Amino acid sequence: MFTFLLVVHAIIAALLVTVILMQRSEGGGLTSGGSPSGLMSARGAADFLTRATAILATLFIVMSIVLAFIAASRHSTTIDTSLQRAPVAPVTAPTSAPVPFAVGNSTAPANATAPANGSVPLAQ
Repeated sequence: MFTFLLVVHAIIAALLVTVILMQRSEGGGLTSGGSPSGLMSARGAADFLTRATAILATLFIVMSIVLAFIAASRHSTTIDTSLQRAPVAPVTAPTSAPVPFAVGNSTAPANATAPANGSVPLAQ
């Protein structure tokens, strides 16, 4: 039902845009070309397009309210978990980090590296 009304709403919107574009504006609308000796006179066409615009605009507003009401009343009590992310393992800090030599430490040789076990060498 909702999809059907949504399609009808889209058709009404397209017709409303078409009728508005067909009306004569200050620069002349899409109906400015052609002879006025058709089925309707220029004044009759303007009255028809004005009336059609009013009817289509009213239908558009009513359909918008109806669709909003239907969409609001169709609430779901279940949560869709299909887009849920997989659980991520927590990040833990390393147990022991190597301690670098302090700058200006006179007891460490110039080319010394930190021990593999993370302890700082004692001064002798």
